[in-house]
Amino acid sequence: MKTIHADLYNSDSKIAIIVSKFNKHINNNLLEGAIHALQKIGQIKDENITIIWVPGSYELPLVLNILLKYNSNFSAVIALGTIIKGETDHFKHIASSVSSSIIEIMQKREIPIGFGILITKNMQQALDRSGGKFGNKGYEAAMTVLEMINLINIVKN
Repeated sequence: MKTIHADLYNSDSKIAIIVSKFNKHINNNLLEGAIHALQKIGQIKDENITIIWVPGSYELPLVLNILLKYNSNFSAVIALGTIIKGETDHFKHIASSVSSSIIEIMQKREIPIGFGILITKNMQQALDRSGGKFGNKGYEAAMTVLEMINLINIVKN
């Protein structure tokens, strides 16, 4: 039986992080977590990390798709944002559209995309998942892409 697994070290990889400005205080925490994982675990150098700010989570898939269509330098991308339920169901449509679009882009472009988008019922849940008592989803998204970069390289060869 053959077992395939990948490590997390990726010092030569180039990573883009696309971050929503809406709910910036939460997303800054996600960004800090992602950068920490990339630098400390993956040993990614500062010059190999590109951060792109977009107005909101809804804009993440468009910029993500354009970035990957016109720029093949990146080994992976991390999408960071926060969608918090308001008084209407608007957030369900945004969350569904963003999630589906990111999955579609990842499959079409065959590149790892870390999903660090919080979809929560309230601000406290977002705080808890952006460095609070439930960890940091930005850190987790970065750890996922570090492993996936190596795993995809192993599976392709």
